Amino acid sequence: MPSSIRSTGFLQEHGPNLAISWRRWRHAPHRSLRCASPERGGVDLNMFFDSWTGLLRVVVVGACAYAALVLLLRLAGKRTLAKMNAFDLVVTVALGSTLATVLLTSSVALAEGVLALALLICAQFAVAWTSVRVPLVRRAVKATPTLLVWRGRLRAEVLRDQRVSHAEVLQAVRAQGQGGLDQVVAVVLETDGSFSVIPVSSAGNLDALENVPDVPQS
Repeated sequence: MPSSIRSTGFLQEHGPNLAISWRRWRHAPHRSLRCASPERGGVDLNMFFDSWTGLLRVVVVGACAYAALVLLLRLAGKRTLAKMNAFDLVVTVALGSTLATVLLTSSVALAEGVLALALLICAQFAVAWTSVRVPLVRRAVKATPTLLVWRGRLRAEVLRDQRVSHAEVLQAVRAQGQGGLDQVVAVVLETDGSFSVIPVSSAGNLDALENVPDVPQS
């Protein structure tokens, strides 16, 4: 210990305890933060690299799981990834989450992950197939489009009900290259949350609005 400490009166009273503490700390194997265990406040180096086996698992399982997902999507058809309603969006997000879980969670086997992917795709296929043929199922899983603007006029009550702001409608109109609402026949909030803008110049006979409720006849 430093000589300046030995010469103090404090050391005369507490010297033995301090000397023992000094020797214990000096010889403690965990006094360096770099090799200290996480339980003692150190840095866990496994957060940067765990093992070569883990890296090999990510490569092998990732390649196999990706190939299985591509094959399942090809078998199910293009409709599987079409985000036409909220249910389609949920399935798409769930597929990505499942694939990430298979890649990074060692407790999930490849067969279990592929089965989960197949289950999601089959569920989406069954719902889409049934909703096309059974109106009751279609009404249960699909929302209806909503008319937000009609012939240049905002429908304020509908905007409030759908929680859409005036600025969001204007942004959708600008995105279609239109300079004002007077150049727009209709703005529709689709079932997937996107906006469809029909300009006056390309309105046609408006039969595209057949499945949109509350469209005025005039």
